[in-house]
Amino acid sequence: MRVLDKAPRVQRRGFLRGSGLGAIGVVVLPAAPALSKEAARALTADQSFTHLGKHAGRTLVRMARDIYPHDKLPDKFYVQAEAPYDGLAKKDAALKKLLVEGLQDLDQRARKQHGTPYLQVKAESDRVALLRGIESTPFFKKIQGDLVTGLYNNKELWPLFGYEGSSWQKGGYLHRGFDDLDWL
Repeated sequence: MRVLDKAPRVQRRGFLRGSGLGAIGVVVLPAAPALSKEAARALTADQSFTHLGKHAGRTLVRMARDIYPHDKLPDKFYVQAEAPYDGLAKKDAALKKLLVEGLQDLDQRARKQHGTPYLQVKAESDRVALLRGIESTPFFKKIQGDLVTGLYNNKELWPLFGYEGSSWQKGGYLHRGFDDLDWL
């Protein structure tokens, strides 16, 4: 499931943008309290999953990261992609049942193979193996299918992937950087 992100070549525009953001980070980051990745993930997931619960939220975010791994993406984008389930499950009993039973099944499989819930399985390869075991289930298909649009249709993410958005309004790509793709 994991395809490593290709490292982009450094171009002048990207260098200037990155160095400007780096300068801002030098000023802002020392004032911010240090949080581990796990603590940040838990904090954002806990705030977004009031109906399904903290464990469900954290598990869905971990699952999302394992299905579509992008090491450079902050967890907030994965939380934004999964958070709508909380509100939808509150209104739709069938969806809530699908999510709750799917998460319980995933945790049971993890406990059986690793002695711990899915969220606490340390190795990514072990978590991916667990996901492969459920990839034909309606639960997995629902999460994976909705995650495609929830994650990749987020306009805030497009610059991180090097995608400039729709181009037909601007005359197409042919005369606007058609050859500039360095990530493909």
